[in-house]
Amino acid sequence: MRSMSGNIGANIRRLRLARGWSQSDLARRVCRAAGLRSAPVGRQEISRYEVGKRVPREWLPVIATVLGVTVQDLTAEYQPPDLPLPSLDDYLPAGDPLASLSGRRGPRIGAETVDNLRQRVHGLRLADDVLAGGDLVRPALRELRSAIRLYREKSHSADVGLALLSQIGEVAQIAGWIASDAGQHEEAELIYRLGVSAAQQAGDATLAGNLAGSLAYQMTNTGREAEGSRLARAALEEAGATAPAKARALYLDRVAWSHAKTGDAQPAMRALGEAGEALTRADGEPEAPAYLYWVDEGELQIMESRVYTELRRPLRAIPLLRDVLSRYDATHQRELALYLSWFVIALADANEPEEAASVAKRVLTLSTQVSSERTASRVRVVLNRLEEYRDVPQVRAVLDAA
Repeated sequence: MRSMSGNIGANIRRLRLARGWSQSDLARRVCRAAGLRSAPVGRQEISRYEVGKRVPREWLPVIATVLGVTVQDLTAEYQPPDLPLPSLDDYLPAGDPLASLSGRRGPRIGAETVDNLRQRVHGLRLADDVLAGGDLVRPALRELRSAIRLYREKSHSADVGLALLSQIGEVAQIAGWIASDAGQHEEAELIYRLGVSAAQQAGDATLAGNLAGSLAYQMTNTGREAEGSRLARAALEEAGATAPAKARALYLDRVAWSHAKTGDAQPAMRALGEAGEALTRADGEPEAPAYLYWVDEGELQIMESRVYTELRRPLRAIPLLRDVLSRYDATHQRELALYLSWFVIALADANEPEEAASVAKRVLTLSTQVSSERTASRVRVVLNRLEEYRDVPQVRAVLDAA
């Protein structure tokens, strides 16, 4: 059970993120609501409230008013609703987009059509390696709609229908990821839920786990940490013990990240260890699904370093980040900017502001070259973290330039 300060901090953060405000935005609104021209409550003070280092006390009624809630709402223990794994009946509206139309017209399609769709979906994944969500969201959604039309409107055998459902699940996973990267989180959630339903109808538990885990990852990163943590664990269970080793490694990584975001260090590190053990078993298995092509030791190392950074353990995070970033593919600009942003935070936590400023400059340069809300959000985190070191000339130069 959280302490009173922990409840208040968690509620302030949840409500702030739900409104799309930065900590600086909330601080300005609080001062404005109090009728103050100066800023006795700044970004750093909001940060201290949110992590439970300080209780707002006299500012609590003002913060509650700004957030549109009562003081009791801010002090109550937050109990997010239970989130079962998505299913077709629970989440798809009337007029199910995956329902086959009676009296379908048009030529009968076969395995070749499914293979063509599979190649286009994988091409979309490869494009996402080097392009960002803002560039790809339109073609991704067109591909998803096209796949659904094939399933609903064309004649096909039962086996081809199941294969089409699997491909709808796969295109939904990458389309949801792309939409999320473009900042379209509600759209992404609908896409992920649709994909889970398609995968479940196809009997593909591994794919359903990947989709549910992707949704859990988005929840974890957008202020719904408790829901994300439960869904990440449910995604792992959905895939089952017989899932490919790479799949279990990925799903365990997401579990680790969700625990890190809720500050649960021991479960996070335990899941990291299990992910590493799972990946070591991948070599002796048949080939994993194509959508897991990117899961390797380097990606697990990146997640490990991110978890340690989130848990404020920079001495563990920094060597890992130095190692993996020294050999990271520079053509993957979005991911490089994201991973460098965690390096900045780890360096700042280790009281190395000069090097943090140097890396932050690279993050800013890379972020201007990609149309990614995920990257833009990390830039804001970096700049907020560096404010503490504004008196350091190198840091001040970066902040002023930004």
